[in-house]
Amino acid sequence: MENKHRDVDFLGIGCGKLVVVACDSCGAIGLKENDIVKVPCHITGKYTARVCIMEVLSTGADIAGITVSICNEPDPTGDEIIKGIRDELGEIGAEIPVTVSTEKNMETSMTALGVTAIGAICEEDVLMHRVKSGDYVYAIGVPSVGEEVLANEKSIANASLVLRLLKLENVREIIPVGSSGIKGELAGLSKAEGLEIEYVKNLHIEIEKSAGPCTAVIVISYGTISDEIGCPVNLVGKII
Repeated sequence: MENKHRDVDFLGIGCGKLVVVACDSCGAIGLKENDIVKVPCHITGKYTARVCIMEVLSTGADIAGITVSICNEPDPTGDEIIKGIRDELGEIGAEIPVTVSTEKNMETSMTALGVTAIGAICEEDVLMHRVKSGDYVYAIGVPSVGEEVLANEKSIANASLVLRLLKLENVREIIPVGSSGIKGELAGLSKAEGLEIEYVKNLHIEIEKSAGPCTAVIVISYGTISDEIGCPVNLVGKII
């Protein structure tokens, strides 16, 4: 079993069990003087946590804990960030520990934080290296970045979507898409698996665009994915 797969690390703890770790960072997005994108801090916390939660869930693991390193004062910035993270966990029904550290010595003028998600899974259940020739490649969610994320909130992927996808028997792998875009993630998949992708003509989704905080996911399946999954579904191609 490899120790790293895409943006996730696996730590063996014996008896075929693994700890799954993913992290994400965020800077200059909030309500402080030098923030570049101005949004409420609970939004900053919510979407930063969403990235690493989706990374862990996409492996098939259960979320077991979250750590949050906030480079700002506890009140109000820290409290609002934590509120957003707890809201995100609440949306997937995850009642887990949230370990927090904040900056209590220095005054700051820009919002910054790091979030780590920790999960657990049996090695035999990990969703990786299951892709086969003939499988379909779907992109679900609208790639969005910056201020587009809130504007497209009802059309982007989230952790609840990943949980719904995991319940589908025909899903082989789920790949959260970030700054490298759909095409970038698929290039990595092709290289790792030694397979090629035949893209459909006249795509209705921007596959080279950054998807920011995992606003889209790639789904590899051996059957069709219904539009009723609750997020825009686009067939991107086929594994050959």
